[in-house]
Amino acid sequence: MNPNDHRAALADIQVTAQDVKFSTIVCFLAWTFAVYDFVLFANLLPVIAQDLGWTAAQTTGINTWVTIGTALVAFFVGPLVVDRMGRKSGIVIAVTGAALASGLTFVAGWMVGALGVLGLVLLILIRSLAGLGYAEQSINATYLNEMFSHVDRKNGGGASRGFIYSLVQSGWPVGSVIAAASIAILQPLGGWELCFIVGVFPAFIMMALGKKLKESPQFRARQLVTQWRSQGHTAEAEQLAREYHIGEETGVSPLKAAFSGESLRPTLTLSAAMLMNWLGILAFAFQGTLVLTSGKQVNFNDALTILIISNATGFLGYLFHGWLGDRIGRRNTIALGWFLAAFAFAGMLWAPNGSYGLVVALYSVGLFFLIGPYSALLFFNAESFPVETRATAGSFINALGQVGAILGGVLFTIHLSGLTQESAAELISSTWINAALIWGTVPILLSAALMLLARDVRPGRQS
Repeated sequence: MNPNDHRAALADIQVTAQDVKFSTIVCFLAWTFAVYDFVLFANLLPVIAQDLGWTAAQTTGINTWVTIGTALVAFFVGPLVVDRMGRKSGIVIAVTGAALASGLTFVAGWMVGALGVLGLVLLILIRSLAGLGYAEQSINATYLNEMFSHVDRKNGGGASRGFIYSLVQSGWPVGSVIAAASIAILQPLGGWELCFIVGVFPAFIMMALGKKLKESPQFRARQLVTQWRSQGHTAEAEQLAREYHIGEETGVSPLKAAFSGESLRPTLTLSAAMLMNWLGILAFAFQGTLVLTSGKQVNFNDALTILIISNATGFLGYLFHGWLGDRIGRRNTIALGWFLAAFAFAGMLWAPNGSYGLVVALYSVGLFFLIGPYSALLFFNAESFPVETRATAGSFINALGQVGAILGGVLFTIHLSGLTQESAAELISSTWINAALIWGTVPILLSAALMLLARDVRPGRQS
């Protein structure tokens, strides 16, 4: 090998602390934009259902079909994009897909009423594209874990990487607050369809910023190792592989490798925990407006206010759990948070209807401990796998969250199937509360217990 070519290739791998700061900001914006579109549809469900005359069971049923499509799209991002085309490309594709879903939802909204069942199918297919936006969080976790690790290895840092990532993951409550605010402002002006227009513009911003991102050093190193091995430059390839903890090419697909060797235990435990927890996410985050309006008999505008307040609290939850995970370990932090979330939501559901202040307080505490641990979880996922399977395993686990949402949607639909728009308000309220208790709080408790079965990983481990 030409020494100059060798040095140039190695120089291309290097990233600076400034590169990492820029990547962190871009990932935060990408996740915020993706979340805006992803939660907008769920928050608007009560309005969409009323506008189109859906029953409670029809509403949850349609949302379930949307979730199925979302899961399929989110799953294929890891194996087909991030572990093959690169982390940088994955970020841009995910946000662009979310923006496309928003724009097309605006168009589909006008067609649902005119086309009947065909319009519903079109709406479900379009909303499935939101799976690209949902996949953004696992891409961010993989990408930033590798960027932080590279710089920490050179500078001897790493003690606060979880807290820094929590700032990125806090794009969830930020995006949720922006979504709720846009509903409050735009929906009275032009109907629910107008709210989705806002989600189109981030695509242009991310295309511009994405060109300036540096690719992950580990991904570039893996590309070089593969290239040099195929060219017969074995010594250089093995030296680089040792430096970046890259294993031998086995010919096994990343998905199959995620279910073997050291990856098997984290794949199984984290997937099961994610699946169970997302039943709770569906109940209290995505169907939060439905639980509050139908279950706790809060009017829609007050429900939006509660969402804004609770998501602002959730922002603090991300920072707290990111900080705590750096100190007591991410696995224990996640499990503790989810145990407390289940108790808070149970208290909120059992609180007397009309006790607005208590509902706000307990719902906010619940979201603080339900979504806050995700700032530790997504980073914990990335730390639990070798570079060869990291993005694929992360995408698989992430997609299992959507499977949990699908399961939750089916269970909610069955539980609510006896209700009609003419049912008594008291019957609707008690049925929704029972459904949220059984299919929301109990799965959150199970997810906390499952997290304790995962292999603990020392915070700041170099990967």
